[in-house]
Amino acid sequence: MARIDSFLRLVVEQRASDLHFTAGSVPLIRHDGELVPLPFRSLTEGEARRFLFEILTPEERERLEVELELDLLYALPGVGRFRANLFQQQQGWGAAFRIIPDRPPLLDELGFPAAVRGLCALQQGLVLIGGPTGSGKSTTLAALVHEINRTTRRHVLTVEDPIEFLHEPVLSAVTQRQVGIHVESFAEALRSALRESPDVLVVGEVRDSETMQLAVQAAETGVLVVGTLHTSSAAKTITRAIDMAAEDIREQLRASLSVLLKGVVAQHLLRRASGDGRIAAVEVLLNNPAVASMIRENKIVQIDAYLAGTSPWELGMQGLESCLLAFVRDGLVDVEEAAKLSASPEVLRREVARLKQEGAA
Repeated sequence: MARIDSFLRLVVEQRASDLHFTAGSVPLIRHDGELVPLPFRSLTEGEARRFLFEILTPEERERLEVELELDLLYALPGVGRFRANLFQQQQGWGAAFRIIPDRPPLLDELGFPAAVRGLCALQQGLVLIGGPTGSGKSTTLAALVHEINRTTRRHVLTVEDPIEFLHEPVLSAVTQRQVGIHVESFAEALRSALRESPDVLVVGEVRDSETMQLAVQAAETGVLVVGTLHTSSAAKTITRAIDMAAEDIREQLRASLSVLLKGVVAQHLLRRASGDGRIAAVEVLLNNPAVASMIRENKIVQIDAYLAGTSPWELGMQGLESCLLAFVRDGLVDVEEAAKLSASPEVLRREVARLKQEGAA
């Protein structure tokens, strides 16, 4: 057994999500979003190297020493699977391990609005999932793939780095490819994807302009493309997708997205009021003539205000502020926890106070 396995076992036993194992620091676990130090000494440079290099193959060690960073999937039989990123930092080697549940989640378990399930029924177009690092985008992506897999007969092709959730065929055929093992890059995988006859193309992370353009091109051919971006809102997800492109083709990309983009799901994780885990605050934007016009005419800054209105709710959409208010109203999240994420915390507090007064009346 590798020496780091005992730390990873503790992550699972404590129902934590991450292990941070870095030279110059004590090992830390992330529990409900908070970092908690483990009762262990500060790691020396040599210790961190020995613990981490012990789980690598000779080829992985060589690659890490050349590139100074490595993504991999580490499986600990009987315990779980972990997405790992190893890296060089000021005081030596370090790594972040994130546990991957043993089965893909159901959308109902995530508590998402019905409109998100509707995105799974689409036959073509582009769906983007946004959120900051650690917000659960990979989990949402896996839930969408699982929903498609168990409800429709399609060929789902995923491109991931690394492969996280394993999808056994239910009704659909699911092909999973890992960047660095099965294909050199996301862009290379997307260039060859259409020759593999997918109905659904899942891009684990849209990292650059070329990948974004290839995803759009795939959607133009009649494939349903689902991808994630590191952003903080629905509007910023669209802006990020466009800003990736060279300036001379942005207008063309805006025109394409105004037609091809079917929906954006942007999410953040909040601690539950019960103290039992976290819940995703979700923003849902669906394309319609109004949204298409804002994208095409470069008025994306108006999307936040649009989502705050009443008509989007009638169409199945959901703004972040409305979601936060609903969470507090239903006792799922404390008002101060929601205020940390709100763009207008004082307005949120006033609305909560108003609801309480109305409930007491």
